Amino acid sequence: MHLYTLTGSEKGWWTVSLGGRVWLPKGELPFGLAKDWDLIGQHAKIVGEWQGETVWLIHGKMDNDMCSPRLIASQDENLFKLVGRGVQLAEFYRSHRFCGYCGSKMRHSESEWACLCDNCHERYYPQIAPCIIVGIRHEDKILLAHHVRHKHSPLYTVLAGFVEVGETLEEAVAREVFEESNIRIRNIRYVSSQPWPFPHSLMMGFLADYDGGELRHDPSELMSADWYRYDQLPQIPPPDTIARRLIEDTIANIRQDKEKN
Repeated sequence: MHLYTLTGSEKGWWTVSLGGRVWLPKGELPFGLAKDWDLIGQHAKIVGEWQGETVWLIHGKMDNDMCSPRLIASQDENLFKLVGRGVQLAEFYRSHRFCGYCGSKMRHSESEWACLCDNCHERYYPQIAPCIIVGIRHEDKILLAHHVRHKHSPLYTVLAGFVEVGETLEEAVAREVFEESNIRIRNIRYVSSQPWPFPHSLMMGFLADYDGGELRHDPSELMSADWYRYDQLPQIPPPDTIARRLIEDTIANIRQDKEKN
């Protein structure tokens, strides 16, 4: 896509990103003229539009207020997607400065999100890592785990993992669940997806039902795992996450079945 050298009169939302971090002065994505944010002379690309205004990407960092894009997730889902796109593209351009085949310096395509090698004519595109995440029901309970990555937080959430080469999404769901919890599941059904720029994942959410096995968590992945009644849950992820959606969908299904009975 076209690379602009900012003159100061450009207007919009400014995504300044490097190393998976984004510039959030006062906890918000900056908006306004380039000159108002001292961005004159910076190189920028257009990555989308939000609320009728251009969303710009600048591959770089500021001296302060470089934060996790998670802070945007609670503000607006569509804005989070655009900021996430910017964060992932910034990382893509950072990691593709030179060709992996011949070592020559790369240039950015003017027509698509790609890096081009003029020496050996290789073309590189941003890579997305497919991940599955699943809410598992057993009667009036849901399986929740305290993940190792959340060891300093009381947060409990559903199971998730990366899709491996040669797997279907459903096979990945069953494998990850068995590896992390030692249980088997059935009735696997797709619910929704969410781009997740940490660093470049696409989360694909599923629901499933318990089918057998004694719950035994993998200590390398999980601090603990247990079945929790739908109305007696520990601290769960915030509403802007697909994990919360899966938990709420499971609870809604349990309540619906109870009303029928």
